[in-house]
Amino acid sequence: MGVRLMVVDDHRLLAEALASALKLRGHRVLAAAAPAAGAAELVITRAPEVCLIGTATPAEPGIFDPVVKIKRERPQVAVLVLGPVPNPRGIAAAFAAGASGYVRHDERIEGVERAIMKARAGEAAVAPQLLQGAFSELLNPAAQPDDEGQRLLQMLTPREVEVLVRVADGEDTRLIAAGMGIAPSTARTHVQRVLMKLGVGSRLEAAALAARTGLLDRAGPLTQHTPAGQTPEL
Repeated sequence: MGVRLMVVDDHRLLAEALASALKLRGHRVLAAAAPAAGAAELVITRAPEVCLIGTATPAEPGIFDPVVKIKRERPQVAVLVLGPVPNPRGIAAAFAAGASGYVRHDERIEGVERAIMKARAGEAAVAPQLLQGAFSELLNPAAQPDDEGQRLLQMLTPREVEVLVRVADGEDTRLIAAGMGIAPSTARTHVQRVLMKLGVGSRLEAAALAARTGLLDRAGPLTQHTPAGQTPEL
């Protein structure tokens, strides 16, 4: 027995092609609409058994808001997300929003149909390898560059952060001392402490590590210095 469906995707050609393929297999497709932004209202009005919603950016914040709205207004509607090979967090976000499954855009029509039948039956419809990847990522999240930069930044005192920024700007010990109004020996001590805390052996390595982890971007708002030899703007 066919399923009452809706297909919604930003790419109208893709939506219409999938709708046509599903009609040929005996399903009743209520609509093939674009863009996905208006999907929630359309689904709530037509109340299909299963809705397929396409997205090209499953990891984008708020992308699954239509799913949340559909499940709130029409909890009996099973929602399947159609998308690219996803970041595991994208799959997790889809399920957290209330989706019944995730189907890749390049899945064969037989695979899409199996997912539809599972969703209608109240089962989770997602390929085992995608689900395994999602659980693996959530249980063992990869460190993000910004996280590492924040961790390193917290190891340094405000004065050491300024020293690191000046090192990254190419200032030598004399210029650092002049710019900060301290003795060259004190500037040299600060530099050595920065290198030790960052676990690097040279100023060049310290500058490269700070840039790679995003530490310099985070440090910028915290330390606005004027290069030695220049007058601050008033």
